[in-house]
Parts: sequence; structure tokens; C-alpha cells
Amino acid sequence: MEKVNKVYIVGESRTNMDNAITKIYNSFYMAFEIDASTDKILDLGCTHTLDITERFIRELFVGKYMRQDNTIEEEIKKRYHGTSQKAVIVSYKDALKKYIAVKEKYFK
Repeated sequence: MEKVNKVYIVGESRTNMDNAITKIYNSFYMAFEIDASTDKILDLGCTHTLDITERFIRELFVGKYMRQDNTIEEEIKKRYHGTSQKAVIVSYKDALKKYIAVKEKYFK
């Protein structure tokens, strides 16, 4: 059985002040489970008020590659039209920055 080097990375951003997520959680978070040996996104969770939001955002990310997939941001812009679209992009970029730092420190 192949060893999977799973890491857990959380990206954070702010949403509009009138967004229900902001009113409940104060911030928007996306948590990624990533295989550090391949950069593949294995699972994702996020702060949300509707279950369909998390399911849809998960579809946008799971199975993609954290460092190698330059199409993620464009796909979000094309397919996700909730009021937290910008927050999703910013959270992803925040998580990506943290992931790169973890890879450089622990998975050379």
C-alpha cells in the first residue's frame, strides 16, 4: 500500500458585510486535505450557510492539483456565482501560499 502524505491546510478570507457567512462566522474558511506527495486535493470543507454551497465548492476543487492547476481560479469565476465568489478565490490563494510553505519546509 502506498503511503499518502496528507496535510491539512486552511485558507481564510472575508466576505461582504451583508453575507450570511460573515454574520455567522465573521470570516470565510476553506479547509483542504491534500496529498503532499502529488499535490492532489483529496477533500475540502468550508464555512457555509447552505449545504449545496459546500458541495458545489468541493466539486470545484476535489481531484485537482493544488500547485499544478492554473485553471481553478477561472473555473470559480465561470461557475460559482454566489456572493462569496471573491472570498473563495482569496481563501484558495491563502491556502495555496500556506501549502507551498509547508511543502518547502517538510516535503522537499
